[in-house]
Amino acid sequence: MLQSLNVKFVVVGHSERREYFHENNQLLAEKTDICLEYNITPIFCCGEALSIREANTQNAFVAKQLEESLFHLSAEQIQKLVIAYEPIWAIGTGKTASSAQAQEMHAFIRSEFAKKYNADIANNISILYGGSVKGNNAVELFSQPDVDGGLVGGASLVADEFVAIINALK
Repeated sequence: MLQSLNVKFVVVGHSERREYFHENNQLLAEKTDICLEYNITPIFCCGEALSIREANTQNAFVAKQLEESLFHLSAEQIQKLVIAYEPIWAIGTGKTASSAQAQEMHAFIRSEFAKKYNADIANNISILYGGSVKGNNAVELFSQPDVDGGLVGGASLVADEFVAIINALK
């Protein structure tokens, strides 16, 4: 159906789908496979809740999401994905990961792809930040070496905010 509508990108694994619809890593692996089968680019979301961050186990948690949902893919297939790190504790709460926290997790995610595939693949996968991106934090977030852009939610509904975010990418 999405292919017939000429849809090019689909968000897979958003935290709200995981929570409210009980989408687990196996189901997300299947959804990712279907997207790729129909030439739709999955924007794969991963990220941790506040309790996981406070326990300092966020890296292991995100690594498990990637391993169970994506690491069955071939090197050719994995290069067709976009990754979005969404710290669940920063979505709709007004809290945002600091640019250092975002960079740390994005670099970790990139290192996981390098371990599984190789450095070239890891360096060419887009990793977006998706935790309350706003006009006033976009420049700092996007200036981090491993943050390739943003998965923008509510701020995309406010024209001035969205324009500021877009301009931060320049």
